[in-house]
Formats: sequence, structure tokens, C-alpha cells
Amino acid sequence: MAADDAQYLNDQIKGEIETNSEETTKLTQSSTSKKMAINLSNIKVQDWFQRQRNSIKPWSEFLNSKKFRPPKSVAIGGKRIISNVTNFQSNYLFVFLGLLIFCLLTSPILLIAMGACLGACYIINLKNADRKIVVMGKEISLVQQYAAVGVLSFPLFWIAGAGSAVFWVIGASLFCILLHASMFSGGDGEQDPFELEMESV
Repeated sequence: MAADDAQYLNDQIKGEIETNSEETTKLTQSSTSKKMAINLSNIKVQDWFQRQRNSIKPWSEFLNSKKFRPPKSVAIGGKRIISNVTNFQSNYLFVFLGLLIFCLLTSPILLIAMGACLGACYIINLKNADRKIVVMGKEISLVQQYAAVGVLSFPLFWIAGAGSAVFWVIGASLFCILLHASMFSGGDGEQDPFELEMESV
């Protein structure tokens, strides 16, 4: 009887060890897949940013004052905007980023709020790399933690005037981009489609 009990205990311990090893393997695989997904997303963002940098037109061409002239008609202005937005897409992106940085630097409270939010996200990322965070016996996922940071940061951004800053950046970017795109003359095919051609008799 004692031998049977000993065998039963051995089987139980062995089963628990196998179960624990399976759980550990699953956790390791899930954390590895999450890290790989994060790394892949970082690579995609870096590739996109590198492509944008490589497709920047020379700033001397972008800011060539000799090519700035008002359009002769609304049709030519629309054609210029479409053409210039296509040609100078990366330049306009960096104009937007420059205005965003300017807005952050001229608003210290907003800069502090951004730093606090990004710092909290970075700390969460470090904590989850070591082990999962458990609150009151429940495991809190990474998405839930980021969501909590976002909710807690909302009043801070509200006090810092983030809403008005966002609208200012969008408005200033649209104004600068549309002004440049409508005034910059590429010189190719800018004939007014509604202009009548006069034939010499």
C-alpha cells in the first residue's frame, strides 16, 4: 500500500512538473512572439522613415524664390497643388515635423506632459520585459497598461492645452503647405486649360 502511495505521489509531482514546463514554454513563446512583433513594427517604421528621407528633394530647389509666382487661374493653382504635393511629399512631412517640434519647444507644460507620458510607457515596457504585472490576482496586459497611462495622462494634456496645440500644428501645416504648393511653379505644362488660343490670320 505504501508503494502505491509513493507511486501516486511520484506521478502527481511528475505531472505538475510537466504542466509547469509546458506553461513556461508557452509564456516564453508568447513573449518571444510579442518581442518579434514589436521589432518588426519598429523595422517597418524605420524603413518608411528612411524612404521618406531618401525621397526628399533638395531644399535649395524647394525654397528657390525664382520659381515662386502666383497662379494665373484657379485651375492652374489646383494643378500646381496636386503636382507639388506629389513631388515634395517628404519635404512637406518635414515641414510638419518642424512645426510640431516648434510647438512643443514653445510650450514647456506640453513638453513636460509628453515626457511624463513617454517615460511611463518606457517604464511599463521595461517592467513587462522582466515579468508580467499582476494586480489583485489578475494579470494586466500591456495594452491595458498603455490604456491606463493614456487615461491618466488625459487631464495633464488637457491642462497643458494639447488640443489647441494640435489644431495649431494642423492649421499652420496646411497653411504653409498649401501656400507653397500653390505658389511654387514647376514650369512644365502650366497652361490654363480654359485659356483660348489665338491664331494669327
